[in-house]
Amino acid sequence: MAKCTAVIDIGSNSMRMAVFQKTSRFAFHIIHEVKSSVRLSENAYKNDDNLQSFAMDRTAAALAEFLDVARSFGARKVLCVATSALRDAPNASVFITRIRRELGLQIKVIDGDREAYLGALACANLLPRIDAITVDVGGGSSEFALLANGKVQSPFSLNIGTVRLKELFLDHDDLKGAIRYIDDALKSLPSFDTDTLIGIGGTYRAITRAMMKDESYPLKKLHGYTTRKEPFDVFCNQILEANPKKLKSLYIKAERFDTIKPGTLILQRIIRHLKVSNLVCSGVGVREGVYLNDLLRNSGGLFPANYNPSIRYLLDTYAVHSDHGNQCARLAGRIFDVLDAPLKLEGSHRSELIMAAKLLPIGIGIRYYAYQRHSHYLALSALDYGLSHRQIALIAHLLLFKKGVASSELLPKNGYAPLLPDTRTLDALYALLWLSHVLLASRQNVDEIGLEYTQEGLVIRGTRLYLAAEQLKNIVLPDNLTVLINP
Repeated sequence: MAKCTAVIDIGSNSMRMAVFQKTSRFAFHIIHEVKSSVRLSENAYKNDDNLQSFAMDRTAAALAEFLDVARSFGARKVLCVATSALRDAPNASVFITRIRRELGLQIKVIDGDREAYLGALACANLLPRIDAITVDVGGGSSEFALLANGKVQSPFSLNIGTVRLKELFLDHDDLKGAIRYIDDALKSLPSFDTDTLIGIGGTYRAITRAMMKDESYPLKKLHGYTTRKEPFDVFCNQILEANPKKLKSLYIKAERFDTIKPGTLILQRIIRHLKVSNLVCSGVGVREGVYLNDLLRNSGGLFPANYNPSIRYLLDTYAVHSDHGNQCARLAGRIFDVLDAPLKLEGSHRSELIMAAKLLPIGIGIRYYAYQRHSHYLALSALDYGLSHRQIALIAHLLLFKKGVASSELLPKNGYAPLLPDTRTLDALYALLWLSHVLLASRQNVDEIGLEYTQEGLVIRGTRLYLAAEQLKNIVLPDNLTVLINP
């Protein structure tokens, strides 16, 4: 697979391109994104689904510049898929042939089930593992798939989309007709036995972004944001009743004013039909699905067990000269297991502690001095995939360090404290993390360190622990924990 790959998704309303760069076998990050509101399907639904010449012209112009952007990043592979607008259009071949002749680009038109599968594949790999139904509301159609035990099942597509609904009904003030059209289409959906919905696509992200701003949500990440059906429904009602001025005050961008209401109506009817209670926002979709389908083609479409591409990307990029994080992770896990019962941690947050330990050195890749602050920023910014917002906040916060100060004392004002565990747990995990770092101050192998919990406390034995004993005073230990270092 090419190290740098561009993926173009031609939708009915928008066309987007993401440029992906690999950092190791399965790790990657996005180095550029570009979007154009080409409205390829504009006026098509009024003309028997035929694409109009002006819409094809501007899409071709945008595609030419997309390719220039991809070449500027040295992309050796360009994967281009098209969805509802082209698969529905009787004159699609005119546009496809034109693009192949003028730009040398092969457009692959995918059917609705394939579109549903690719969006769900991205969610299966890049969100925490949950059983849920994925829903992608686009300009011409909406796609559905079931995620169960990490696998994509029952992909399904319906011709209900924002632009289609706008042109056929809402441009004529026919709200009742639009609702009837949506509800009639939803009757053909298969039964999905889940109470969680994952929202994919521009409409869902626009609503989520607005909700997060409205509630001053502490973590600035759309991907993985969760909410309940009730507040989402209330916010949708506000959008449906709003004039343009009110839409702006609800944090809806002006470019979405003409499609946000049909998209909101579709989502609201879908949620009611499916009777789901929990809603999750996906910041990934078809583009990431296309990329992962290529990247993981020899791995059954899934990452290896316990593999996190964001953590691997950070280690590949910022910790290339250090094995210290891996050693700390092994030792932190051992310390947790010894102290789990005495500190009453009850098995919770062990995985986050180990992930934080692996990431301890990444800030050094920016600058050694105050590297803990850099590690915290990198983790908070770049931990995007496979983790909940609570996990991201905890991992990032554990990486902050100040001599003689407990973790809870480092909480930023008006920050992400609501996402973190209670003070006792937070301070205990923080102490265990930095204890593992201190014990490896002389960079010996973790297997040389012995751990035992006795009536005296945590007894640590080893042959090279002078530096550790010296630095132990910098860590604020839990009140009920004594640490004895016996070289």
